[in-house]
Amino acid sequence: MSVSPPRTGPSRATVVAAVVLVGLLAVGVVVASRFLPDEPAPAPTTTAAPRTGPVGLVPVDAPDSGSPHCVTLLGALPGSLTSGSATLAKLPLAEPAPVGALAYGDRVGDPVVLRCGLGKPPELEATSALREVSGVKWLPVDGPDSQTWFVVDRPVYIALTLPKGVGTGPLQTVSEVVGSALPAQKVQP
Repeated sequence: MSVSPPRTGPSRATVVAAVVLVGLLAVGVVVASRFLPDEPAPAPTTTAAPRTGPVGLVPVDAPDSGSPHCVTLLGALPGSLTSGSATLAKLPLAEPAPVGALAYGDRVGDPVVLRCGLGKPPELEATSALREVSGVKWLPVDGPDSQTWFVVDRPVYIALTLPKGVGTGPLQTVSEVVGSALPAQKVQP
């Protein structure tokens, strides 16, 4: 009986597995090259171009926008609002500017818009969940890109539209001004 010398290399199964893996890798590279673009896509920009000129606001039904209450409120609002570490300055409105409306912003993002003298919000019902901020009752209504808060306990309805990403600073400031400028009254659902 003869004794064969011990093997000193990789086993046959190891060599076959390595060849199969190399073949699969080559096929994967060819398939991937068919589906990937020739040039990489440009990196998305994170800042929009600054808005120039006045802000255009769509007219809405605001039967009490010229009332003494709205005149008083608009005159009491500050020239800027704070949103986190950002300052949102009062922006000029495009003509014809709606009576009873103001916009605040940084000229890049969507503006914060205040409208005074609106009709009763259709979402206001006896069972509506109201929120109180600085003694002012608000009805929040969510939209796809913003949230609109309606003041519902003053002589006129007021809407404050906050784009997504704007903090609660503008809501707090407007609540304080509304609370000091306009008398409270019972909510009428």
